Amino acid sequence: MSDILITIMIVVTVVAIAYYLVKKFTVLLINAILGLILLFIINFFHLMNWIGKTDLGYSLPTILISTIGGLPGVLILVLLSIFGINV
Repeated sequence: MSDILITIMIVVTVVAIAYYLVKKFTVLLINAILGLILLFIINFFHLMNWIGKTDLGYSLPTILISTIGGLPGVLILVLLSIFGINV
């Protein structure tokens, strides 16, 4: 009887961990997609030119920061560009 309870507890634990990871993964995926969309919008409409700076561009570090950082990553890129640090 105790073997069945232990098995049920292990299955419930694995399902709970899998649910948590899928939930976090979807949030990270949505944030990465929104970051790339914001980077595209900033470059497409040349929003950085409105404040007298060059566009952010699509270099590998810029895309990685936008993907990993999401919206805060793009905002950091914009602030760095405003202060004269191009990535």
